[in-house]
Amino acid sequence: MTDRPAPTDDVPGGIEPTQVRVRFPPSPTGLLTVGNIRSALFNWAFARHYGGKLVLRIEDTDTSRNTPEALQYTLDSLRWLGLTWDEGPEVGGEYGPYLQSERMDVYADVVAKLLAAGKAYHCYCSQEELDQRREAARSAGQHSGYDGHCRTLTEEQVKAYVDEGRRPVVRLRMPDRPITFDDLVRGEITFLPENLGDYVLVRANGHPLYPLVNPVDDALMEITHVLRGEDLLPSTPRQIALYEALAEIGVGNGRTPLFGHLPFVMGEGNKKLSKRDPGSGLGEYMERGFLPEGLLNYLALLGWSIADDRDVFTIDEMVAAFDIRKVNANAARFDPKKCEAINAAHMRLLPAAEFAERMIPFLAKGGVLPADPSDEQRQVLAAAVPLVQERMNTLSESVDMVGFLFVADDAFTIDPDAAAKVLTHDAGAVLAATEKALSELADFKTEAIEAALRSALIEGLGLKPKNAFGPVRVAISGRRISPPLFESLELLGRERALRRLEQARALLPAE
Repeated sequence: MTDRPAPTDDVPGGIEPTQVRVRFPPSPTGLLTVGNIRSALFNWAFARHYGGKLVLRIEDTDTSRNTPEALQYTLDSLRWLGLTWDEGPEVGGEYGPYLQSERMDVYADVVAKLLAAGKAYHCYCSQEELDQRREAARSAGQHSGYDGHCRTLTEEQVKAYVDEGRRPVVRLRMPDRPITFDDLVRGEITFLPENLGDYVLVRANGHPLYPLVNPVDDALMEITHVLRGEDLLPSTPRQIALYEALAEIGVGNGRTPLFGHLPFVMGEGNKKLSKRDPGSGLGEYMERGFLPEGLLNYLALLGWSIADDRDVFTIDEMVAAFDIRKVNANAARFDPKKCEAINAAHMRLLPAAEFAERMIPFLAKGGVLPADPSDEQRQVLAAAVPLVQERMNTLSESVDMVGFLFVADDAFTIDPDAAAKVLTHDAGAVLAATEKALSELADFKTEAIEAALRSALIEGLGLKPKNAFGPVRVAISGRRISPPLFESLELLGRERALRRLEQARALLPAE
């Protein structure tokens, strides 16, 4: 991040900018989706805009799905994106621990206080009883949520349930009034009490649930703003009621965070993008060689814009301009083609030397360069960058674009489809004339190569450029699409070029 002046806009909620505390709470299941990343990005940009703090809190209480490897993947992925956190795993902070699995004693203590204060109560209803009463309510055209059966149990009733061996859940005692809040994205929202039954905080086995642990952690970690997906909006009034109850029993600083619910990200068929949909997982974009800054730029556009007439911007520019109140509440459609175009624009913005460095891991993975190339290899790559940087959309294209310059002659192959379509009977004369022209050149430089081949193939053989240079391109690069031909020949060198022309001639159909 570059230095920048403090923002002049007021923080939503009227607190001091440096008091801003937001959180990103992923579940480490080995998959981060573009929706997760968009939420992380908006929280990160919000915190950075005001000079506040981003807390990374890990929802890892589901031991059947969460693993240490998945947690490390989550941390590494966020760092790859550049979305660093101020408190959390591997960083620390005064409000830890930041893994919910390490906070079970905290939740148990809070629940005990809620029960003692009458803010929560034990519910002994069996699932069968709940289902029967809900069905009866539905049949009568009434609200089918929890009916409060155990709200006012007598000691005798409780004893009878206990004697039966029933294990209770813990429910929050919801207030009998509407709950209204001012959503930072959607404006004022009201939920009526008849739609807000007393909900479960702790299962009968003692396991605390999301509606408990997140508000408790928010209160204890003094979170000021909760920016999260629209799918969590229905849970907000229940969480607000819990924040109020926590304040009354002295848990946290007594402040209810402000909420901003980010729009759905829609996929194909105008359906909410699922983690099972192609293009939804971060790993795919890392594998394909998207730039972190390009991917983040596009994800920022899913609900927010820096200006009506501008789509491409740096992350620093986003931080300087970001305002959660300008996020559009309407669902945003994920467009893979536009995502790739935004990424391509960021690839064009990279300095040539940095572009070359970012290509190296993909060339190494493709087996055409070592992870630490020699000085000579780096020089060739640096010379190739100006030929390909404007032509590439993702870094995974590196091998196809420049790999032919580095692959050893005995490992060089020509794409069979390209050979079948281009290296036909007619290509024999082209390749022979090219060999002769290149072998006779005194100066093996781009301008001289171009002049010699135009003279030999277009003037000498009377061919159109496509028919003249197509076979040469396939012979040299192994593909029908490559960087500019004449520059590529210079980088490859005379001897290697002649060997490849000879190899291509051997593939020509027999007379």
